[in-house]
Amino acid sequence: MSFKVGIVGLPNVGKSTMFNALTKSKNAEAANFPFCTIEPNVGVVSVPDERIEKISKIAISKKTIPTLITFVDIAGLVAGASKGEGLGNKFLSHIREVDAIVHLLRCFESDEIQNVNKTVDPVRDFEIIETELMLADLESLEKRIGKKNKNVVENEDLNKLLEQAYALLKDGKNPYSLRNDFDSKIINSASILTLKPKIIVCNTGEESIESGNQYTKLIEEHFKGEQIVNISAEIEQQITELGDSEASEFMRDLNIQETGLDRVIRSSYKALDLSTYFTAGPEETRAWTIPTVCKAPDAAEVIHTDFKKGFIKVETIAYEDFIQCKGESGARDKGKLRIEGKDYLVKDGDVLHFRFNT
Repeated sequence: MSFKVGIVGLPNVGKSTMFNALTKSKNAEAANFPFCTIEPNVGVVSVPDERIEKISKIAISKKTIPTLITFVDIAGLVAGASKGEGLGNKFLSHIREVDAIVHLLRCFESDEIQNVNKTVDPVRDFEIIETELMLADLESLEKRIGKKNKNVVENEDLNKLLEQAYALLKDGKNPYSLRNDFDSKIINSASILTLKPKIIVCNTGEESIESGNQYTKLIEEHFKGEQIVNISAEIEQQITELGDSEASEFMRDLNIQETGLDRVIRSSYKALDLSTYFTAGPEETRAWTIPTVCKAPDAAEVIHTDFKKGFIKVETIAYEDFIQCKGESGARDKGKLRIEGKDYLVKDGDVLHFRFNT
């Protein structure tokens, strides 16, 4: 399964710098003026997961293949984007294609880096973007559920979601809370920008990475319960440009236990409500991405459609058992390998072997 996460924010908040650090590249131009990113940059990133290396070592695999997630560096947005201001139309078309949104917010002062607003206010900046997404959704839904629209969908649940979202937007309210009331498949099929999963990332200065600052505290107070990650995009890029030993020493000097980018990647994975299962053997150990609630045949389909069509059973070993029993044979000997059928809900970390007819 392929998933895309879009990095959005006002111009000059550090999106391209963060993208370059995430993807360990210099593909995205970073410049001190608005709209230096016009066409989105796309990078595929491994999801950090220490389990896969341990499984691969036990299985004595020739190759180790992690699960992946795609990040898209989307052009900076300004107020009025829904009406075509700045690169609004491009922004909105690009953001419709992603599965989740990283809101990168400026939480640092700088005389050197131009700010599109006179003051630093990350809550205001977030609301500017959300307002534009709300206005775009309102316009879109007016066309989709209007009485003269001949293409009204027949799915009752989807119609209900569209109508409720439209009613909230007409009252100037963000419909994001509707995510709690509808099935994820219905939400995804609705293609409503304001219903996409969100991750809030605060871009701070070096001195605020560990304890935050007045701006990150504003975000924490305003968005209680949301996924919030503090990073310094500039420091993260410096880390990616160093060798492994130098990077480790640099992080120790800054008292950084884990890169902010690893946390951004994992938060994005979590926001999309995804899980990982593994396959392991002498040729390769591989991680596979599935929805958190996923039956065995659907998990098999991620490898190949024939696996689902011919599904018979699945051999499953919990990650902890695989490690403790030192592999499949040990797990089998100790009764930790189970045979499950088509109704089995795959658990995060399961090591699976599918049986199927060709």
